[in-house]
Amino acid sequence: MKVSFSTLACPDWTMPQIIATAVAEGYEGIELRFVQGEDSLWRLPVFSGKELASTKRALADRALNISCLDTSCRFHSPDAAERGRWIIEGKRMADLAAELAAPGLRVFGDTIQPGADRSSTQSWIAESIRELAEITAARGVEIWIENHGDFAGADETAAILQEAASPNTGVVWDPANSFVATQEQPADGAAQLGLAIRHVHIKDLRRDRDSWKYVLTGEGAFPWLELHSVLQDLQYDRFLSFEWEKRWHPELADADIALPHFARWFRKNFA
Repeated sequence: MKVSFSTLACPDWTMPQIIATAVAEGYEGIELRFVQGEDSLWRLPVFSGKELASTKRALADRALNISCLDTSCRFHSPDAAERGRWIIEGKRMADLAAELAAPGLRVFGDTIQPGADRSSTQSWIAESIRELAEITAARGVEIWIENHGDFAGADETAAILQEAASPNTGVVWDPANSFVATQEQPADGAAQLGLAIRHVHIKDLRRDRDSWKYVLTGEGAFPWLELHSVLQDLQYDRFLSFEWEKRWHPELADADIALPHFARWFRKNFA
């Protein structure tokens, strides 16, 4: 298994800062979510024209891969036009993913909207993912849905993929999402998703009264030994990606603490 980190941990950093930290801490890849505060990464000069060529050279010279390109695309809206706008965003991001040789584009389901039901929402998500996957297949970029929101359970994510019925789709598996949402254990999630797993998010949590709080890896209650075992059973050889949600939880430790800590923990417990 290879290791990367999501730039959700360092949303305001520049690409040189991100690359320097990845090299210094021994990461093999970077999962791009935010750069310089922007999530529509195709808007940034560093990802277009001559600056894009320089960015690609900087990654290649340091043997770094873009493990996944993350979008904010979510396909839960009852409004077909709104879903269509997210498909356009997904296509723009997929074009960048192809330039960066990223194998997959992360999208969401995500949340059942007021007045909608689960079945209809699942169908809208599946239809949108299928449409986007057909567009991006020619660029060599798969569409990877993350188990998240009202579809955090592995069975719900698997049902979306089954309805989408596209060979150009897969899953960003975040077992902590389903652990918190449904108490799902890693073995159960892996049994549901199996070979559809393309990318795995890693984070740790600890129960604090009535809620879960993110903590540095190894300091929480997530069942790491079970996750390690099921990934070995699946012969999973893609990226494990540390997702430290500093962007959404500013009270968390800074990236210059969390990213080195995870790299050390990974080498000791997973490598």
